[in-house]
Amino acid sequence: MEKKERKGFTFKGIIDKIYTGYKWEGVLKMKQILLVCSAGMSTSLLVTKMEKAAAAMGDEVEIFALPISEGEKRVGDVDCILLGPQVRFQKNTIEKAMEVAGVSKPCDVIDMKDYGMMNGEAVYKKAKAMMGE
Repeated sequence: MEKKERKGFTFKGIIDKIYTGYKWEGVLKMKQILLVCSAGMSTSLLVTKMEKAAAAMGDEVEIFALPISEGEKRVGDVDCILLGPQVRFQKNTIEKAMEVAGVSKPCDVIDMKDYGMMNGEAVYKKAKAMMGE
């Protein structure tokens, strides 16, 4: 029996395109919020709580955390950037990375109280406000 060649997108191909910043023409792009911290680990719980808050509000959004060294490479791919209080002194680094990339995105430091309490709802609402929603 002859094997038919499969045409179209494969799951791996779609994932590869997502992670390389591929954008489909005419498809509504999901909002992306980047949380930046020192190692990309301390914000993972906050990301989870923000995702729950977004889902409760009926919003579809991608929220992820990266260390500063990776975050500055992704400034052109996201809609909003929030820095953990422990890296607030790196805000200029992110702003310079945006300038080099030729983009202007909302960028601010997460309130220390909201970060410490892991108040995902408050942080998500701040991000929405920063994006004009």
